[in-house]
Amino acid sequence: MKIYVDFDDCLCETAAYFTILAKELFGIDVPYEQVRFFNLQSSFHLDDAQYDVLMRAGHKPEHLLAYEETPGACEMLNRWVDEGHEVSVITGRPFDSYEPSRAWLDEHHLERLPLFCVDKYGRETFNCDCTYSMTLEQLYRLRFDFAVEDSPAAFEHVMQFEQCKIAVFDRPWNIQAKLPNDRFVRCKDWQEIDGLLKKLCGERG
Repeated sequence: MKIYVDFDDCLCETAAYFTILAKELFGIDVPYEQVRFFNLQSSFHLDDAQYDVLMRAGHKPEHLLAYEETPGACEMLNRWVDEGHEVSVITGRPFDSYEPSRAWLDEHHLERLPLFCVDKYGRETFNCDCTYSMTLEQLYRLRFDFAVEDSPAAFEHVMQFEQCKIAVFDRPWNIQAKLPNDRFVRCKDWQEIDGLLKKLCGERG
């Protein structure tokens, strides 16, 4: 199976870290469970200037390297690779966050997984002609059989992969989101995600 895995809030606890940053930077105390929107500007009620400060802080190398692993993620992905699956990490992080993001994966024993930064949300302000960067058009030309995503804003992107099953990692900001079709299945943790993959492998022989 060719597998797409989102980085933030699937492999690591990004939103939880941002709640700490919001409190430190602005005195805004929004518990993780109350992060109701993928857009953190809305979740934390920030103005444009505050949001820019928050995003710059959250993508500093020292912060990216400090994100906690989502329980069971790295062990599961290594097992999938051992089983013969082709796993790629796809992130909407800025292109210039590649190096610390790559370092995080390596430090968590995911050296075998390629990492691609994709301009998922139209945030990039410069062209990056790198082997690790992609436009959405380039992403859509790839094929994936299985995907792991948490962001409702990215559902439209993974829908581009025909016959791809999508595990939606349950998070506070997607709990009320309507899933686009029956290819999307909610999963509470990596064990449920693995079960969904096993079922798909069984169905496709």
